[in-house]
Amino acid sequence: MSFLQYVWDKRYFLFTHAATLLFVSILLLVGTSRAEAANNLVYANLVGWMIAVGYIVIGYFYRRSFYRSVSRLGDRGSEELIAVLPQPQTNGQALMLDLLPRLHRQHSLRLQRLSEEKRDHQEFILSWIHEVKLPIAAGRMLIENSEGKNVEFLVDRFEDELAKIDHYVEQALYYSRIDSFASDYLIMEVSPGQLGKESAKKFAKLFINKGIRIRFEDEGETVQSDRKWLQYMIDQLIGNALKYTDEGGEIVCRMEEDGKEHRLLVRDTGIGIKPEELHRVFDKGFTGATGRNYGKSTGMGLYLARQLAIKLGHELSVASEEGSFTCVTIHFPRRRSYLQV
Repeated sequence: MSFLQYVWDKRYFLFTHAATLLFVSILLLVGTSRAEAANNLVYANLVGWMIAVGYIVIGYFYRRSFYRSVSRLGDRGSEELIAVLPQPQTNGQALMLDLLPRLHRQHSLRLQRLSEEKRDHQEFILSWIHEVKLPIAAGRMLIENSEGKNVEFLVDRFEDELAKIDHYVEQALYYSRIDSFASDYLIMEVSPGQLGKESAKKFAKLFINKGIRIRFEDEGETVQSDRKWLQYMIDQLIGNALKYTDEGGEIVCRMEEDGKEHRLLVRDTGIGIKPEELHRVFDKGFTGATGRNYGKSTGMGLYLARQLAIKLGHELSVASEEGSFTCVTIHFPRRRSYLQV
């Protein structure tokens, strides 16, 4: 900071000092004779301005070391900057210097969070590319080995591979929209049971091929939610139940309610989840022994469903017994004053 800049910062002090001297000068002119007033006026203003100039000059040289130290901080890294902050000379400077480490910590946490999100996105994209290449490769193999096979068989197999691609594309789309959720939802009265039936239609071919029954109970109940996002959540739950239920099994979608909430339960008679893995099923990328043994699994479906549930103000819970059943529940509070976005 230059001397002129320091003087400019003290402009209010100088204006106040000038006004004080003006007031004193007026009193001197009014209260004494003209000859005495002139001498007193010169003496008072001279001494007054000498004091003010002395205060400004001494104050500048006293503060100069602090300002020079602060100006040199811009050439240092953030960690080094916090370590070499100068000692404050006033309470105001102490407040500002105390603020810098807090701002630095907040900035570091934001950078760390952004770095983790970027890494997660990169890992998801790489995983997604590998996953989506599988049905594409399978489709090419069908073309290369189509000789001697009837059209119905080829069409059927192509539909299966296209359904997988569609699933992966939809998953990537919803994953990319999580961060912008606040501008892409519309709360209305929706029927989870009806959405469950629409999901069952999407997976009708798999239900038929595996001979699995699906049953809906009390599907007429309605809740407040976003239809599109809730549909995706239910698709994930029914799709998972279908994937891990053996042939001839059953999936039940049931609505329940009590004084606090509505609940949609998706229960299957599948292979269940190991007790030690139950608390991790909603973690990003977690597949567990079940996911590894029953076909390729990305571990993203339930993670995305959980994130969407949180943003909609719902909750997801899971109960399971290995070798017997799995039941995933969406909890809908009866009243919400806000959405967690």
